Amino acid sequence: MAMTKARKPREALLWALSDLEENDFKKLKFYLRDMTLSEGQPPLARGELEGLIPVDLAELLISKYGEKEAVKVVLKGLRVMNLLELVDQLSHVCLHDYREIYREHVRCLEEWQEAGVNGRYNQVLLVAKSSSESPESPAHPIPEQELDSVMVEALFDSGEKPSLAPSLVVLQGSAGTGKTTLARKMMLDWATGSLYPGRFDYVFYVSCKEVVLLLESKLEQLLFWCCGDNQAPVTEILRQPERLLFILDGFDELQRPFEEKLKKRGLSPKESLLHLLIRRHTLPTCSLLITTRPLALRNLEPLLKQARHVHILGFSEEERARYFSSYFTDEKKADSAFDIVQKNDILYKACQVPGICWVVCSWLNGQMERGKAVLETPRNSTDIFMAYVSTFLPPVDDGGCSKFSRHRVLRSLCSLAAEGIQNQRFLFEEAELRKHNLDGPRLAAFLSSNDYQLGLAIKKFYSFRHISFQDFFHAMSYLVKEDQSQLGKDSRREVQRLLEAKEQEGNDEMTLTMQFLLDILKKDSFLNLELKFCFRISPCLAQDLKHFKEQMESMKHNRTWDLEFSLYEAKIKNLVKGIQMNDVSFKIKHSNEKKSQSQNSFSVKSSLSHGPKEKQKRPSVHGQKEGKDNIAGTHKEASTGKGRGTEETDEEVRSPKNTYIYT
Repeated sequence: MAMTKARKPREALLWALSDLEENDFKKLKFYLRDMTLSEGQPPLARGELEGLIPVDLAELLISKYGEKEAVKVVLKGLRVMNLLELVDQLSHVCLHDYREIYREHVRCLEEWQEAGVNGRYNQVLLVAKSSSESPESPAHPIPEQELDSVMVEALFDSGEKPSLAPSLVVLQGSAGTGKTTLARKMMLDWATGSLYPGRFDYVFYVSCKEVVLLLESKLEQLLFWCCGDNQAPVTEILRQPERLLFILDGFDELQRPFEEKLKKRGLSPKESLLHLLIRRHTLPTCSLLITTRPLALRNLEPLLKQARHVHILGFSEEERARYFSSYFTDEKKADSAFDIVQKNDILYKACQVPGICWVVCSWLNGQMERGKAVLETPRNSTDIFMAYVSTFLPPVDDGGCSKFSRHRVLRSLCSLAAEGIQNQRFLFEEAELRKHNLDGPRLAAFLSSNDYQLGLAIKKFYSFRHISFQDFFHAMSYLVKEDQSQLGKDSRREVQRLLEAKEQEGNDEMTLTMQFLLDILKKDSFLNLELKFCFRISPCLAQDLKHFKEQMESMKHNRTWDLEFSLYEAKIKNLVKGIQMNDVSFKIKHSNEKKSQSQNSFSVKSSLSHGPKEKQKRPSVHGQKEGKDNIAGTHKEASTGKGRGTEETDEEVRSPKNTYIYT
């Protein structure tokens, strides 16, 4: 029997023992007799091995230790005998064993996430261009023939030309369109065997903003981190790189090292590690899925040789309605909230973006819980974020002397966000929060925390619940400065940078920070801001901001989310209703109820509307629990550097409902 045909540990064990020369077989039994075994494993008695032939020894070891442990015991002996080639071949079987260990690790991560993505995954729309180029900006017409719907199962398929199967896919979408959620759902579906069965031995999820926490800038260290195991068999994992898929999530969030400032923009060693993967200098035959916001494409494109570009558009109309049903535990609240949204075209359109849909639901729920009527009519996405922030900041106090007064908390959040954006930082240590007079557990509406194991130590890091919140508070930082005599050098430098980018890149998308700031500077929003957050903007600063607004408006940059809305409204061919990935039979830690395929599945849907909007009936799903316990924005992971979310303490600022926020 050849080792290549031995697919089970017991078969491989018998093959290895039978392949030994008679003298080597005797030596192996000698070493086994005196071998120090793992704790709890019974030692081999002196007389047990006498007269045994290979098949008898295999049966004895399996009966004592089980198949997997029996292989490990024999491997120990073979290493002592320096029979490394045989060790190599026998270890190859252990690779398949470790693959199952790793799959279980991925499934466990989901349990730690308090119901997780599979508790309630809303379907999103994906489209791709026929060419290898990325979709056009909304400033240019999008020819119907260039758009195709995409199934996640087929992202790496070649269609009719097997030789052209893409090994690198770029999934782009603006903030909050569901890129991270989709990536995590792909991980879970692969781990449960319903996605890419038989194609990839390993699928590794790499959060680009967390790579900065790696202890060493080495591929081996990255794999230890992904596996949550410092003893992972890296050599065996890398034996067939063509059977590996790396999901590099959030290329636009590659974080600078904590000790560096963003002065000279050179690559850090950890950034270089990912760049080597993307450039195909490291593991050139592995597959890559890279998620990014469109603005970062100009930095990503030079690294790519050939890639398939896919755009994530967010929710279909049907899924918008379903999301409200999954968010609100009270059906009357769900009906009321959805009715408010349907009556406001701006809100209804904005809820195509899953992240904004979460913000809208949280804001409406917060108002309802306080017994307040919802009288606001947001005119753009910035008004929606302003309403959310106003709802969950501490209430107005009498004098603002408290350390946690409304204005002080706002200013502290703004200074933290600005420092992060200016230095390409998205994770913050507890000491940094204290420096900005912030108490993380009190501000769960805006900040989330994860514990990371770094070597032998465990450290807590905070981040904004979503990057769009960091952008919003960065925009606000220009308005809530203690020194209001002028706009300041930082903002002038930002305007100059965007002006230079305009000249070099042509019609480009403005940063989300600048979009928020431009909207705020509109006259009505300006007054609304002062009223909501109880502070006055000095005439001197207002004049600086007016000049800034005129410069920005003259550049005519595209706005974030415009492309998603534009593509959504275009006619997309081959969009077949009900194209679904297989249902995932995964046990949720906090729920024992069974869910139907329509609730758990994950698909590309075709409920695009091109005519007048009709009032849509919101589907009711309140008979079942749907993962409402998941903390928005947290990503709880295992040891070896991976983060595991912590429970929140009593909060002074009430948090929005703990439903998953799409990222």
